[in-house]
Amino acid sequence: MADKDKGRRRNAGRKAEADNSRKLFFSILGAILVIGALSIVYMTNRSSGPTTVQIAPPPPGGAKAQGYVLGNPAAPVHILEFADFECPSCARFSILTESDVRKRIVDAGLASFTFYDFPLSMHKNTMVAHNSAACAAEQGKFWEMHDRIFNEQDRWNTEATDDPLSLMKDYAKALGLSVDSWESCVKSRKYQYKIDANQAEGVRRKVNSTPSFVIGDKLFAGSLSYDEFKKYVDEAVAAQGKVSTGQ
Repeated sequence: MADKDKGRRRNAGRKAEADNSRKLFFSILGAILVIGALSIVYMTNRSSGPTTVQIAPPPPGGAKAQGYVLGNPAAPVHILEFADFECPSCARFSILTESDVRKRIVDAGLASFTFYDFPLSMHKNTMVAHNSAACAAEQGKFWEMHDRIFNEQDRWNTEATDDPLSLMKDYAKALGLSVDSWESCVKSRKYQYKIDANQAEGVRRKVNSTPSFVIGDKLFAGSLSYDEFKKYVDEAVAAQGKVSTGQ
């Protein structure tokens, strides 16, 4: 009996060791998968580096792209942003970085900044947001609506609501817009042609993700830090034989 008990204990010990080994293996595997996923997210949200692209000529006829411009249109460098209002990385750029770009680059006269609509079909609520901003522009409040939409993206996005228009209407009221006129504009999709033309401009420039930026003749897919913006603006200015004095 004693030998049998010892045998049972040895078997139980081996089983426990095997169970512990399996747990350790799956714990390590889980950690590797988490690290890999985080790495993918990080790389997705970072710029893939500049590429110089051959831009196709605009198609004959049809609406012309008309972005929303900040700063001096005659500035030595033009920064173009192609963005989707429901894109999380676009919202992070708007909230965390864009204010520095506006104050330290655009307001300093080093570059102008132009926003182009680039709505992605995967985002169900984004077209309401793009139309809301376009109709706010009709009353001179595009950038105010732009900022509000990005700042509160987690309230109106596809995961949060099936009725984004009601929240956009609240923003229109808060911005002091003529709400009836604004709402009629949004519901009729008055500026859908402009949104489509802006997106077509992005396609023409080989944009395939958001946010994407064009600085000078370089296309950057993914978000950029302020320091990266400053570096690439300086390079674009230098390429024109001019000297940047901004800090």
